[in-house]
Amino acid sequence: METKIAAISPESLAEAKRIIMDGGVVGMPTETVYGLGGNAFDDSAVKKIFEVKGRPNDNPLIAHVHKDYDLLKIVDYDPPYAKLLRDAFLPGPLTLVYPSTGKVSPYVSCGLDTLAVRIPSHAGAQAFLREVDIPIVAPSANLSKHVSPTSAQHVYDDFQGKIPLILDGGISEGGIESTVCDVTGEIPVILRPGLVTREMIADVVGACGEYTPDPNGKEKVKSPGVLYKHYSPRCETALCQSVEEAARLCEKQTGKRVAILAEDGVIAAWKIGGVKLLNLGKDEREMANRLYGLLREAEGICDLLIAVEPEKKDGVMVGVLNRLRKACTSVDIRH
Repeated sequence: METKIAAISPESLAEAKRIIMDGGVVGMPTETVYGLGGNAFDDSAVKKIFEVKGRPNDNPLIAHVHKDYDLLKIVDYDPPYAKLLRDAFLPGPLTLVYPSTGKVSPYVSCGLDTLAVRIPSHAGAQAFLREVDIPIVAPSANLSKHVSPTSAQHVYDDFQGKIPLILDGGISEGGIESTVCDVTGEIPVILRPGLVTREMIADVVGACGEYTPDPNGKEKVKSPGVLYKHYSPRCETALCQSVEEAARLCEKQTGKRVAILAEDGVIAAWKIGGVKLLNLGKDEREMANRLYGLLREAEGICDLLIAVEPEKKDGVMVGVLNRLRKACTSVDIRH
């Protein structure tokens, strides 16, 4: 199969719609990361997404719709506080988990009676979703456990010869996946942190909880990105909590190409030579935006990526650290 990258145009949108309606899968841009999209009503299309990605079949998908889509076609109950959240943050990087009507393919939610729905703000995504006018399930367009994609080229690198079309919407501005928030209870509960923070949600509706996965792994996964190792570059990785720890680990390396991934101040003050320096940025939005691109860059320039946890831990950095901690754990830094 030939894989084509196409700028978003009436012609490419029409081609994407044809592929979707024929049960195929396309790469699509969003403001967070690129998605691997298929028809949420089509069992075979949904199963194809799991197959192409190598995604575990108990890891639910998110349905993407345009901003004027009638949610009551696919969700069974829309609590009043969910409308407040939509008015405040959508279209944008927030996914809401509702009770499902059961109209979409049962493979979307992996046996759960809920459905995760997102309204992306990316203009190209909105154009595509309006063109098809159906819910599109779209996990991140990367091979399972690999670094999420923030460009059409990243999608091509993972799926060349496996999907027919990638809609090119430029570099994703957000850089990490959407916040996922359960709205099936009395108050919203964060299932996966992202660019819309717990504090931002609580400011709108008065309260917001935070989900803690069962450490024994005996419950069904409620959201993408909860239990599995994710976002990993194809090189050895280590995550250090301090510059001193990173320096000690770096000095132990012999015969390896080493790269340091850290925030701007750490990179500026780094003293050890002979390593590649990857600047994560100065503030939380910049760090979110750069993270996945730098993880992918590391694959081509080093054998060991040593990441240093940024000093800021709250707000958007909760989501950034969530991804960083899942990505950089292959080397035991205690020895």
